[in-house]
Amino acid sequence: MEQKKTKFIDLFCGIGGFRFAIETVGRNRKVPLECVFSSDIDLECQKTYKANFRDPPCGDITKINAGDIPDHDVLLAGFPCQPFSIIGQMKGFEDIRGTLFFDIARILDTKKPRAFVLENVKLLEGHDKRRTLKKILQTLTDLGYYPEYRILNALDFGLPQKRERIWIVGFKERKYIQWPIGGVPMKALSAILEKDVPEKFYVSERIRNKRWSVLKPTNEPTIWHENKAGHISAYPYSCALRAGASYNYLLVNGERRLTPREMLRLQGFPECFKIVCNDSQTRKQAGNSLPVNVAEAVIERVFEAMGLGKSHKFNEYHYRYERTQLRLLEEQERYNHERTKIKNRRKVSPTLSVK
Repeated sequence: MEQKKTKFIDLFCGIGGFRFAIETVGRNRKVPLECVFSSDIDLECQKTYKANFRDPPCGDITKINAGDIPDHDVLLAGFPCQPFSIIGQMKGFEDIRGTLFFDIARILDTKKPRAFVLENVKLLEGHDKRRTLKKILQTLTDLGYYPEYRILNALDFGLPQKRERIWIVGFKERKYIQWPIGGVPMKALSAILEKDVPEKFYVSERIRNKRWSVLKPTNEPTIWHENKAGHISAYPYSCALRAGASYNYLLVNGERRLTPREMLRLQGFPECFKIVCNDSQTRKQAGNSLPVNVAEAVIERVFEAMGLGKSHKFNEYHYRYERTQLRLLEEQERYNHERTKIKNRRKVSPTLSVK
């Protein structure tokens, strides 16, 4: 007998980070899935999404009647974060984009899916003295859901990117998930960075010399971060990718910008991901996306709570194997002792070749 498909919708879908995550979990747990609706107002994102998933997203969600959206079991939404982000003006619900949460609410109210997973910036937790988050959680509760949230960092889930985000999940029935805690060894930057990078990604000699007057390149690759005050730090991972950041916000070894493929890798997108837009648009898309690895971990626990499929022992074994290999690697290797001002060293997994 054919197993019934679990249907989901992908709101504010961007380039499909949530969709890659849920489809990976579905394959691993042998849960047949069907995306019955997706939506994003950005035309360039629509192009990329269509190229990777074949079905093009609908446009402006505010102009779509909730009753016209197909019935579904799970709602996914990385709703716009600018109203709550430190990069924006932090106006919250005073900003029209902040009210887009209520489009999620009206769809939940009309379609009543079994569960939802929402994602936003970490600062949503404390925005407006926590009143914004309280209003969101109360709205979800009033709709008959049992919401929970956690702050999770992509660094703890194997990605070499410090990206803290708030994840809000909820169930129509009283269920509680066992939240993932991470603990996955960070993939080495050398497994992320491309080997032959076009000259156009390298900064001018003036900018490079300015960076190198503060720090010195080391044997192992690092990503140099310049904050708003102009202070420069180097890390064995990337700080959070940002769509609207300055062009030289993050520099590999203080001398070149990240390529579009590298930025997508930092977000956990697979190598099969198709890049169909120009560098500027892809940079923006990657900066606005969510860390796929973290989304997978959260959705895995949501499916577990919903009783959908079964996890595989191989995943647990693979994790233990990587931890063992990491320990052996660290006993044999150390970061270069001549490094200066390299901050926040983290455990890394054995370097993997990336074609």
